Amino acid sequence: MQTKNRFVPKIGNEETAALPAVEFGGAICVVDREEQVAAACEELMRQPMIGFDTETRPSFRPGVMYRVALLQLSAPERCYLFRLNRIALSKPLLQLLESPEVLKIGADVAGDLRSLRQLRRFRDGGFVDLQTLAPAWGIEEKSLRKLSAIVLGKRVSKAQRLSNWEAATLTSKQQLYAATDAWVCTEIYRRLLDTPKAAVPAGPAPVAVSAENAAPAGAEPSDPAASARSGRRASRRRRSGVARRRSRTPETGPTAAAADSDERKRQER
Repeated sequence: MQTKNRFVPKIGNEETAALPAVEFGGAICVVDREEQVAAACEELMRQPMIGFDTETRPSFRPGVMYRVALLQLSAPERCYLFRLNRIALSKPLLQLLESPEVLKIGADVAGDLRSLRQLRRFRDGGFVDLQTLAPAWGIEEKSLRKLSAIVLGKRVSKAQRLSNWEAATLTSKQQLYAATDAWVCTEIYRRLLDTPKAAVPAGPAPVAVSAENAAPAGAEPSDPAASARSGRRASRRRRSGVARRRSRTPETGPTAAAADSDERKRQER
C-alpha cells in the first residue's frame, strides 16, 4: 500500500531563509600536504557512504576560470578537505573516487566530476546524485539549499560560496561551509530512503504492438537501443516485401517506357 509523500515539490526563498541553519558538528581536517592523503583516504575507504562536494575559486571577470581548488569528502564524524590547488589528485584519492563499494553522495555530481577530470582522468564509481534521485519523491528543486530545506526542514548557508578557495589559509567559516555542504548530502540521502516515495499516477492503458515492431526477445521494453534495432529490422523486412511484390507485377519502370516509345516510332514509320 502506498503512503502519501509528505515532501513539497518546491519551496520559496523566503520560506527557506526562515528555517534554522544546519551545520556539520564533527571534526574537520584540512589536507594540504601529500603525506596526509593516504591516511585520510584509508579512513574514508572504510565508510559505506560519504558526502561529496567540490569548491572552485569564483571568477568575476569574463573569460577567466579557475580549476577546482577543494574536494570535500565527509564521513559521519569527520570531514576531510583536500586542497587540490596545493596537492595532486593522487592515486589514493583516485582509488576512492573509482570505488563502487563506497557510496559518494552529492548534488550536481556530474558538474563536480567534470571539474575534477580537468586535473586528471579517472573512471568514477559509486556516485549518487541527489538531483537525479529527488524527483522520485516528487521534489522538483535542484539546489542543495532547497533540497535540504524540503527534506530536512533546515537551511544550508551559502554565505561563503563566493569566497576565495585558493586563499593561503581557509578560514573557520570556509571550512565549516565546505564540510557542511558535503556532509548534509548524506543526511538528505538517508532521510529520502526512510520516506515512502511519491505515489505514481496511473498512466494510459498499454498500446498493443504488432509482432513486426515488437522488441527482440530478452530486451527490456524501455531499452532505446533494442527499440532502434527492432525498427531497423522491421524496415528491412518491409523493403524486402516491396521488392518481392514488384518482381511479380508487370514492368512499369524505365524499361517498359522505352519499349512503348520504340513501338510508337515503328507505327509512325
